[in-house]
Amino acid sequence: MIEIAGIALSDDLLGRWVDWLAPDRQPFYVTARQAADWELPLSDEEPDRQLRDTFLSYAVDSRLRCSWLSESAFSDLPRKVRAGLVRAQVVHERAAVPTVRAWRGVLGDEIRGQADGHRFVWWKSLLGDPGAVLPRVVMQDIGPSRHREVAAVVWREAEVVLPRARELAGTFPDGSGPNCFGTVMAAAGIEGAENEWMQRAPFDEWLERSTSRGGRDGVPGTVLVWRSADRAVQHAAVTIGAGWALHKPSQSWMTPRKIRTTGEILRATRTAGWHLHRHTMHR
Repeated sequence: MIEIAGIALSDDLLGRWVDWLAPDRQPFYVTARQAADWELPLSDEEPDRQLRDTFLSYAVDSRLRCSWLSESAFSDLPRKVRAGLVRAQVVHERAAVPTVRAWRGVLGDEIRGQADGHRFVWWKSLLGDPGAVLPRVVMQDIGPSRHREVAAVVWREAEVVLPRARELAGTFPDGSGPNCFGTVMAAAGIEGAENEWMQRAPFDEWLERSTSRGGRDGVPGTVLVWRSADRAVQHAAVTIGAGWALHKPSQSWMTPRKIRTTGEILRATRTAGWHLHRHTMHR
């Protein structure tokens, strides 16, 4: 069992993470001209929820075409085509195309031969030791969960308004979908909310029903809500007291329900055009 972001990962979930980071077939986005020049097979197949988050396919231009390739099919392409195809993923803003420089010390010089010598894509052949790769992939964008630093008395006092916060803190979801809104609602005792891709409307309805406007960061049960200029809720967290707060940074399979200081969450969530609002949960 390995630990990622301060959270122990079961062998079962680790195996699924390997499949989600390096699926047996992965999508490559190309223009019609690139597909023709490189003689690539095209498909209308859509990535599932996990792969959509791995490759950030929702950020890719919808006018592009998609070629699903296995590692063997990719490796059989001429080196020039592989190089152009991998470079195209960077240009087209597909994710999971790391630099050789960043990973050569872990994976060796062999990865320089996969494509253009500067970028590569993940295949299972590179994940023989997932414990050397996955923690670094996940931790490059997030800090560790600090749930083990929270004093027992803080958890006990938080239980009055957040009966499930301690249960959820320091856990990864079973896949993509569960998000910040569902995490806050689940911490407040809404069963099953932690497993849902909670939408804005039900979260706002819960907020209206269960909280009052205003709040203090140092006490448990203050819901921190970030809204954009159009008043749409964009992110949420909840304080558990003594300067700590619980949140889930995104709906991705690789972001945990984690404890950070309230200050750390406020700094990490600072985004142009977003405004922070506080709500106090009813007791």
